[in-house]
Amino acid sequence: MSEKPSLKQLMNNLPQQGRVEWIGIRAEKRKVLTVVDQIVVLENFLEGDHYAGRSGKRSVTLIQAEHIKTIQSLLHKKNIGPAELRRNIVVSGINLLALKEREFKIGSAILKMTGLCHPCSRMEETFGEGGYNAVRGHGGITARIIKPGIIKLLDEVKAV
Repeated sequence: MSEKPSLKQLMNNLPQQGRVEWIGIRAEKRKVLTVVDQIVVLENFLEGDHYAGRSGKRSVTLIQAEHIKTIQSLLHKKNIGPAELRRNIVVSGINLLALKEREFKIGSAILKMTGLCHPCSRMEETFGEGGYNAVRGHGGITARIIKPGIIKLLDEVKAV
């Protein structure tokens, strides 16, 4: 009879690989995101993004495409664009929460999850009453840059 895997073993088992579906940057706070096909990941920030020069814990924000569909459903909306959620990168096919305390590679860059990306009051402005709570628990993650590189649409997302 085989031994049951430990919780640690289960949490470290992440064979799934995701892929980049959308990329956006915001040159100034409270401005609309610019959609791009690739982004240069520098030492502590994304080139052209307004978070340049900050602590680095929130250098990159990511959200799952699958969670965007959930948010749409909760808001009873047919379509929500990724830019409305104000995250830098939309990925599909991998559970971002499974990257907790782990480094992961996208394109030639390596990132490390630093926390959850909670919704802000802008979600009420963007989606109307209940917008904040619709995004709660589905807002994605924040990440620190471990190794600079380039991230492009359709790049693989995988734990390292």
